[in-house]
This record gives sequence, structure tokens and C-alpha cells, in this order.
Amino acid sequence: MLNYTISQLQTIFNAQLFGRSDVLINSVLIDSRSVSVGEGSLFFAIVGSNHDGHQFVGDLYARGVRCFVVSNPSDFPKKFSDASFLLVSNVLSSLQEFAAYHRQQFSYPVVGITGSNGKTIVKEWLSQLLSNEKRVVRSPKSYNSQVGVPLSVLQMSSEFNLAIFEAGISLPGEMEKLEPIISPEVGVFTNIGAAHQENFPDLLSKAVEKMKLFSKSKALIYCKDFHEIDRLAMLEKQEKGLKLFAWGRSKNSDIVLNQQKIVGNGTELNVLFDKREVTFSIPFTDSASVENAMHCFAVLVFLGVEIERIVAKMATLLPVAMRLELKEGVNSCTVINDSYNSDLGSLSVALDFLARQKQHPRRMLILSDILQSGIEPQQLYADVAQILASKGVDEIVGIGETISKFGHLFQMRSSFYSSTSSFLREFSRSLVSNTSILIKGSREFQFERISRVLEQKTHRTVLEINLNAMVHNLNYFRSLLKPKVRTMVMVKAFAYGSGSHEIASMLQFHRVDYLGVAFADEGIALREAGITVPIIVLNPAYGSYELMVEHNLEPEIFNLTSLETFAAVAAKMGVSGYPIHLKIDTGMHRLGFEATEVDALVEKLTQHDSVHVKSIFSHLVGSDDTELDEFTNWQIEQFQEVYAKISEAIGYSPWKHILNSAGIERFANAQFDMVRLGIGLYGVSAVHKGRLQNVSMLKTFVAQLREVEPGETVGYNRKGKVLIKSRIATVPIGYADGLNRRLSNGNGYFLVNGTPAPIIGNVSMDTCMVDVTNVENVSEGDEVVVFGEQPTIIELAEKLDTIPYEILTSISRRVKRIYIQE
Repeated sequence: MLNYTISQLQTIFNAQLFGRSDVLINSVLIDSRSVSVGEGSLFFAIVGSNHDGHQFVGDLYARGVRCFVVSNPSDFPKKFSDASFLLVSNVLSSLQEFAAYHRQQFSYPVVGITGSNGKTIVKEWLSQLLSNEKRVVRSPKSYNSQVGVPLSVLQMSSEFNLAIFEAGISLPGEMEKLEPIISPEVGVFTNIGAAHQENFPDLLSKAVEKMKLFSKSKALIYCKDFHEIDRLAMLEKQEKGLKLFAWGRSKNSDIVLNQQKIVGNGTELNVLFDKREVTFSIPFTDSASVENAMHCFAVLVFLGVEIERIVAKMATLLPVAMRLELKEGVNSCTVINDSYNSDLGSLSVALDFLARQKQHPRRMLILSDILQSGIEPQQLYADVAQILASKGVDEIVGIGETISKFGHLFQMRSSFYSSTSSFLREFSRSLVSNTSILIKGSREFQFERISRVLEQKTHRTVLEINLNAMVHNLNYFRSLLKPKVRTMVMVKAFAYGSGSHEIASMLQFHRVDYLGVAFADEGIALREAGITVPIIVLNPAYGSYELMVEHNLEPEIFNLTSLETFAAVAAKMGVSGYPIHLKIDTGMHRLGFEATEVDALVEKLTQHDSVHVKSIFSHLVGSDDTELDEFTNWQIEQFQEVYAKISEAIGYSPWKHILNSAGIERFANAQFDMVRLGIGLYGVSAVHKGRLQNVSMLKTFVAQLREVEPGETVGYNRKGKVLIKSRIATVPIGYADGLNRRLSNGNGYFLVNGTPAPIIGNVSMDTCMVDVTNVENVSEGDEVVVFGEQPTIIELAEKLDTIPYEILTSISRRVKRIYIQE
């Protein structure tokens, strides 16, 4: 916990202070929507490319926050006279200065980690390996950005005696800002690769930027096989006396990796250092894990840990959970699975995610003992209890002997069990309903057993939706917009098959201006799930108007009949000035007023004060097709003419919008007041395919393997003819799950163990078969990718002569949706 007065921070930031100077600061906020707040909280109103923290000062003040760091004074000091404001030139820089100052208050060693890949794994494994020797504070999850690094360092306190922080960069000049914050005594440079290469001319220039993290370090640990890193490290040694400790396959490495071989489900590594040969094992077989493990081995050797202890510990390395999984649970619950690690930092991150789930009235946490925290148990669980109370947790289920011992510290509804098995013996699914449930446990407690019990669907064909990728895509499209242009995001058709309230909750968290649904039922479901963002209903049925008003849903009005009917309903319900959105037909000829109807439309509008035109919009026919650009430009011109005529006649200027996803990328001149983002959110681009991230992965597994002889057939109607002796895998996905039958008989393929495997025979209702003859090491239970990074949903759409929309929206509701947040 922090312990600074506002007057101290005024000096650190060289800030101008408005208000009280004696307030004690014990925590830092950067986001008004996801963290606990209170009088001792200090909010940094960071201004980013897609948000401005100053917009939320009023919200936070209403929730009890009284201390703010701002760069735009506005009228805050007058409006909130009992609050304290620190006026600075750059809020993010002040947060970084604060963290750098805080870092210098501690003299225990700090390990700084950078590299293109593996930073988070190496950090987490080092924490595991050193847990008995050190009390470690580390970056939560992958907090390695310009904001994440200072938030990580501000966790430092006298309770710890070792810190491990990771740093990531994507632009030149960023590492110089992070170096004084981490100020590492020992550095680890994991590797150099293609990640974020778009902003650097070559690998060497990116390595130069990353090496700046170690400009004042005493020692650097790295892999000598990366020549760019080795070259720079040798220069640092010559110029600054940096001590180097390198591992690699070359004989001049400090630790030479002689041999590696896969043994069962692990890898045996033979290394030579200090004229001593050592063999140890890790429980992983992939090359990335070998590299990460070698970095950890080198760090432990460098720190003087006994070799026998290192060898024993390396064999016990655990997988690192890099993501939260949100799944549909039993009895209308939502389950958030983070069941592979448990510490205060990651607990706080997971609780923030839990707090954003507004679709249920209650929040439950299932928490195991927190192991190797470095904090005395009574103080640890008192801190946990305080965190849970501040995050709005209604109920805790504690599992483990230690948390049970201190159960009296938790003031909310609680129950405690000595083990996972004892909990499962007493638990009944009927005990939970309409609740958001976070499962958070150390791996040895095997909380995946609890997750399986609480999940609603057991069908192992799943659609994974990566929320981080979705946010990336949202921010990409926002980066194309001019200042003050609003964003409406389409979540109709079950959010393009991805799940409505989960996606809407994420979009609400990221402050989109409007959501768009097709029918009133969709909007009502979102309201009942706690979504408060304005919602436009694009195809409102006449009989649903009263329900729309009751749930604050705004209708698209597309003809005189819908205008008359809705205005009458609003008037009957005693409403005036209810927002409506006028649809103009500029060539789609689907819904909307034509230019010839404008006079009649205006006349009707002037007769009804029960409605108010919030926006006027139209729909582009072919904004993704360069051959239709002339028509698109005509549509835009036609729309502007109709808009001008309507707004002049009604005496005010509603918002106007016409651009869809492709339009945002290709017609910047027509952004107007708002744009409508649809398929682009899910990673489909008309222009910059490389700038967007894949959001959805449909995957299943190998249910059965069999050998089929030449001349035999596979599947219905004997369509799958086998020409050579073949190995056939049956996978549990069929046309009832949304797999199109046109992919039958080799027209489509799945990815099995990284190798394309063609579909053989006809796709049936619940299953289909793939030929895995050319796939190595296939076993029953292996993962099968239907679409994702490969094959992409775009490839699949091209094979089917359709569009990605159809594929996404065709995925059956019986396919379990899993929402991933890194």
C-alpha cells in the first residue's frame, strides 16, 4: 500500500496544487470503471489516442475520489471545491515519474526483463523457482507497457526482497521512459524477433531500443545465439563494464546447451558451465519453453542458487495461465476461469474483470490459499478481505487450510473448505444461480475440476473469442477517426455469433457511444444484462414500441408509418422528445426514406413533439469494392443533400452517419458525426488486413482415429473414397454446429497439430471426418482448428462463395463460447 501525501506528490511532479495538501494517498487509479475507489485514491486522468481521463473526473468524484492528477484544469477546482487537483503538463509522464521515485525508495534487487517473446513466462517461472528463497513482487500478468510498468513498480513495498518486472515497447523512444522506472540491477534479454517490427527498420534497431532498459544495470543475462543481442551486449561490456552472463549452443557461452531431447511429456537438457556437466528436465516439449527455461536456469545460476536445488525445481515448473476465460455457466451464471495462479497482483486484475460483468446481480469468488506471497498469513488475508470488499464481491468460497483459518476476516457471505475435493463433495449446482463466478486458484488445487462442474455446456467444440484482439481492432478503427467522431458498434445477431452481452459489456467498458441491434428483443436482453450504453434498434417491429420505451431503446424510423406509430406510442406513454434515428435510402433499396419523401417526412416531424431526431443516417452499398467507388461517392453526396434539407426544415442539426467498417477505412471524408463499426471489430478489413487481429477461433478435437483400407469409403452416400491406406479422424462438429456441408469431400480442411487435414466424405449433422494420414503424432483428444489464424474465416468464406458474416452468425448456440482476456 502506498503512503504519500498530496504535498509530497506536488513536489515529485513539480505540479500546481488546487485544494487540500494533507490528504494521504494509498492507491492509484487510471480507470474509473474497473477498480475500487475511495478518499485515499489518486486518479491519473491520462489522455490517450482513444480516450481522455478528464471525462471521468465527475464520475469518480461522485464515487468518493477526492484526489486527481490532471493536465486540463477546466473548472474542476471550482466545481469540486473539497477535492485536490495536481495540475501537470503530461499526466502519463507524471505517473511514470511517481513510479520512478517510488522505485528509488527500495534497495533490494530488481530484475528487469525485455525481449520480443517470453517475457511474461520467464517472469512467472522465476517467481515460481525463487518462491522459497525470496519474497517476490512482480508485474501482474503482462503489465509491461508505458502504463503497465509504473503500475507494477508501484506495488513495491518493504514486505518484499526481490522485484521482477517486464518491459515491452512497440515504438522508438519508449524504453528510455521505462528504464528509470524499473532501474534493474540485473537484466534479462529473452530474444529478438518479429513482434512490433512495423515501427523499426530492422531487428538490430529494435534490439538497440530494448537494450536501453539495461543502460545502468550491473549484469545482463541473455542467449548468445541471438547475434544482434550478443553484438550489443559486447559493446555495453566494453563501454560501460556491463557484466555478461550468456547461455547458448556456441562453445564460448557461459552456459553451453549441449543437448536437448524429448523424453515422454518433457524435455531433458544437458548443459555445461564452469567445467561442470549438468542434466535437468522440464515438463514441456516445445522449443519456446526450452528457451524460457534456459533463461531461468541462467538467472538462478547467476544468483548463486545451488545446482541441486535448481535441477529439482526445474522439473516442477508449471504452465503459466496467460488469460482469463469467460464461459457460460449453469443456472444462468457466468464463469470466469483463472484457475492456474493465485497472487495479490493477478487477483486484483481478475476482480476488475469480474466487476465489469453487469449481467448478474451477484458476484462470487472461489479462491484457494495464496502460496508464497511473502506476507504473513493474517496480514495477507486481511488485505484480501479488504480488496474483495472494495471490489463489490458478494460472496467468497475459500478453499485451503490457511484461508479457512482466517475466514473470520471476510465480512461478506462466506464458506470455507480444506480442499477442492471437500468442496466438490458438498457442492450442488442448485446452490448458485444468476451469479458472476470468478474461479481463482493456485495450480496445485486443481480448480479446473470446479470449472468443469460450473460450466453449462459439455460440448467440446468451442468458439473462442479473444477480447484483447477485439479491443485492438476497436482501437485501430478509432485511430482512423477525426477528433470527436463518435463510434457505434453493431452487436446484432448475437454479436455476429460471438455472444451479445459479453461483447456489449466489453464495448461498454471501452466507452463506445452507441450499440446497434437488429430487434428489440436483443436490446432488451442487453438492458437486462446491465448494459447502459445507448442502443439503436435497426429493425423495430410495430408491436415492440412500448417495450422499447420502457427499456430506453432508440428506434430506427424508416417510413412514415413507423414514424406515426412510434410517435403515437411515445405520446401515449407521456414521453416527449424521445430520440429516434431516421434512415435514408440512398441506393440500398432495403429500408429508408427516399429523397422524394422528405417533404412529407418533415411535415410529420413538425406535428409530433413526442419524438426528437437524434441522428440521420444511410447505408453504403459497396464501400469495400473499389469498382463501386463512384456509386459510393454518389451515395455520400445524395445523403448530404437529404440531410441538409431535413435539418434545415426541422431547425436543428441531428448527428449524421453513413460509414460502415470498410467505409471507415476508405472514405475519411464522410466520417461526419458518427461511424458504425461491424465486421471490422472481428478482424475483417477491406484495406489493412495486417493491421487487424484475428478475434474468433472455432475448434474441436479428435474423437476417434481409425485406419481405412484402399477402396473403402467414409461417410454418408459413400462420397469419401479412400485411394490409399489412410488414417481418418472423426471430429465432433457438423452442420448442426454451423459447419457448412459444402466443405465436404475435400472442399475444406482443418488444422490438426499444425498441419492441414482435408475433410473426407460428407459433413453430417454432429460430426465430420478428416484425413490425417499426413499429420504426424495424431492422438485422440488432440485439438482441431476449424478456423482461426489458419485457415482464416476469410479463407473459409472464399471457399464457400460467401462472406465472413454468414459463417460467424451460422455457428450454433450449442457451441460453447469462451471469452479470452490476456
